[in-house]
Amino acid sequence: MGNRILVITNDRADAQILNDVLSRASDGPFEIKTVTQLCDALDHLKEDKTDAILVDLSLPDCDGTATFDRLFALVPHIPILTLCDDGDEDCEAMAAEAVQKGAQGYLTKGHFGSYLVPQSLRNIIQRKAVEENIYLEKARAEITLNSISDAVIGTDMLGNVDYLNIAAEHMTLWSREEARGHPISDIMPIINGQTREPKPNPVTLVLHEDKATVLTPDTVLIRRDGVEIAIEDSTSPIHDSNRKIAGAVIVFHDITAARAMAMKMAHLAQHDFLTNLPNRVLLNDRIAQAINLAKRRGTHLAILFLDLDNFKHINDSLGHSTGDKLLQSVAGRLSACVRGSDTVSRQGGDEFVILVSEDQGAEYASITAEKILVAMAESHAITKNELHVTTSIGISVYPADGQDAETLIKNADTAMYQAKEKGRNNFQFFKNEMNIRAVERQLIETNLRHAIERQEFLLYYQVKINLATDEITGAEALLRWMHPVWGLVSPGRFVAIAEECGLIVPIGRWVLQEACSQLKKWQKEGLKLDSIAVNISAVEFRFHDFVEGVAAILKDTGLEARYLQLEITESVLMRDAECSTSILQELKKMGIQLAVDDFGTGYSSLSYLNRFPIDVLKIDRSFVQDIDNTKNNGFIVNAVIAMGNSLKQKVVAEGVEEQIQLNFLKENLCEEGQGYFFSRPLPAQAFATLLANGLPILKAANTNINLNAE
Repeated sequence: MGNRILVITNDRADAQILNDVLSRASDGPFEIKTVTQLCDALDHLKEDKTDAILVDLSLPDCDGTATFDRLFALVPHIPILTLCDDGDEDCEAMAAEAVQKGAQGYLTKGHFGSYLVPQSLRNIIQRKAVEENIYLEKARAEITLNSISDAVIGTDMLGNVDYLNIAAEHMTLWSREEARGHPISDIMPIINGQTREPKPNPVTLVLHEDKATVLTPDTVLIRRDGVEIAIEDSTSPIHDSNRKIAGAVIVFHDITAARAMAMKMAHLAQHDFLTNLPNRVLLNDRIAQAINLAKRRGTHLAILFLDLDNFKHINDSLGHSTGDKLLQSVAGRLSACVRGSDTVSRQGGDEFVILVSEDQGAEYASITAEKILVAMAESHAITKNELHVTTSIGISVYPADGQDAETLIKNADTAMYQAKEKGRNNFQFFKNEMNIRAVERQLIETNLRHAIERQEFLLYYQVKINLATDEITGAEALLRWMHPVWGLVSPGRFVAIAEECGLIVPIGRWVLQEACSQLKKWQKEGLKLDSIAVNISAVEFRFHDFVEGVAAILKDTGLEARYLQLEITESVLMRDAECSTSILQELKKMGIQLAVDDFGTGYSSLSYLNRFPIDVLKIDRSFVQDIDNTKNNGFIVNAVIAMGNSLKQKVVAEGVEEQIQLNFLKENLCEEGQGYFFSRPLPAQAFATLLANGLPILKAANTNINLNAE
């Protein structure tokens, strides 16, 4: 298809000449449309595609450059040539004005028939097409550059700005018009974020070396208003058609948010999310640095391993939210107890580790531990609760107790367990012999995990005696562990370990199940026993489904609840009196007997004793042992008996071993007694014999029967 030409002239002769010359074009004919008025031309242009326009500026309905103006306003993308009379100065002046306004040129009437007319017209059409393509490419590039989030700044060979995209305008606060011609260093001043020293702009280097480069790290852009923005960039040279450098372009973006996020992620990777203290990763790194420093200076450093005492009970009874707030409060107190050069970290759970650096002979470790114990003695106000929590601290010292972080922490952990064994709320320095106990503890824990499934546990039973009638009224079930290699393991060696590692819950359930089953069996055999007592540990008592578990065992064994007596220590009950009251009331509704074990060793008050649905008070054996002490002479025991009688609670004296103790208890109307004086704990079969034959026979045979010690 040929190029489509619109000829607008009222001169028929001119129209014919143009039609003839364009029709005979050697490189192909043109499609020609001729109109005599501007209005017809405008209508045609609105309807049909046209490649070029030849227009006479003198038309019946429009005259002068106004004709061109109306055409150009409608179709600025179509090349327009004006037609004028040869030698007519006014006409040539109008044609020249039209060129200034955007016309591609003009043809004089004396040359309409030249063969150069179609050739020139074809060139003009092709050039206009090329210009249009260039315009589209430029527009596309402009839109693209203004659509990206990266800032783009272009410069000439002198480093003066000649282009900014929208992102660059926003980031520098310079508009393109304002920035044009200014040095890049004015528009984009940069400094080193660490040293705060000015940095040369990479554009200067690119223009000098003619190769791409990037900004060095920690580059900061000083925005026009003084705001600092961390940036990253790449800078490249711009080459002309001869491949010679003609300028440079720098592309950069704001990494402030990304850097802040990276710093936050790095912080989170090295800090505990709850307390914001350093975690074990950062702690190990700081210990390694402290060890290197201590080696060079010949100094010491200490590791304090802390474990909160009884934190689990608070966490279980008051909820994890309260527990988390308590840990945050503890973290604050620990941080206040150390120097700025020391490090307080959270290992997880309720364990904290403190690095005491540059310690001369571990003196400051002791001072720090003392400060911590004093600080932890104060209550924590958490969600309307006044919470008390103490801590046990183990201390290891470099270089005596280890040459690396792992060994030092392990040995401090071992010393912490020694502090636990010594009553908690104290600190202990690591000693080599502690490793033996640590290994033993780990060995016991490992074997405990298999003891239930291997049926290595068994129960012994100790009688309770009515001191007025000398009749057997009940029994207490006592746990024993018959290890296949170690033999009979004392409860003192494994119960505390079972509590710490959580195994006491399944072990306790086994004890309760076995005791209830045994009493039910004795009842079926016709043996009379008023109750079977089972000790309940703090961990069991606070366990979330403790009450449901007791009910399930009673249902499974068929034992009536009134025959079961649960013994809970005074300190366990008072740890959270409100929660204890709720649990005790649920158990009481089931018909279970409730006893306070080791009474007198805790800190309960008469008001709470009156609120607790308690049936039995068990006097701690330490008070019974003091009865023959002339200084004490049983004053505390007498007071407890009187208290129990006034509260309508049965009083049981534990640890009765001598006649003088029994006499005192009877004289002061203590209702029941329990201890070696009557009988040592017995296996189930031996105890059944005792029930069947009665206490007098057992007393007579007690010296001849080989019984296991408690």
